Amino acid sequence: AVVTGLAAPMWVSLVENGEYDRPGADFFVRDSIDHLLSIDPMIDTIILGCTHFPLLLQKIRRYVPEHIKIVPQGEYVARSLADYLHRHKDMDARLSRQNSCQFFTTESPTRFREQATLFLSQDNIDVKRITL
Repeated sequence: AVVTGLAAPMWVSLVENGEYDRPGADFFVRDSIDHLLSIDPMIDTIILGCTHFPLLLQKIRRYVPEHIKIVPQGEYVARSLADYLHRHKDMDARLSRQNSCQFFTTESPTRFREQATLFLSQDNIDVKRITL
């Protein structure tokens, strides 16, 4: 297997600044994909290795040739976590099963809430600031 990596910090900025679904984002998505494929034209799979990138998935698919498989990391991480809990019954037993989430951040709770709203598609997100 040949692994070719490419950082895409502009993609993170597009998401964090709410620009990911705007037409201007197309330039940066296409530019990064073109650059990646110029480094290695034999790529058959692209792994989206950042939590931000699935929000750009529609645009990414537009510029990636059809024969290249795209793997969003979220699906892989979720399957891996399910497998882990299946193998570690003690950890699974500690989960509350009350369908509630608490979020903690060392940064601004307001900023975290804005970003979490994008990813979780819900408005009522309970965030508390902590100091480590």
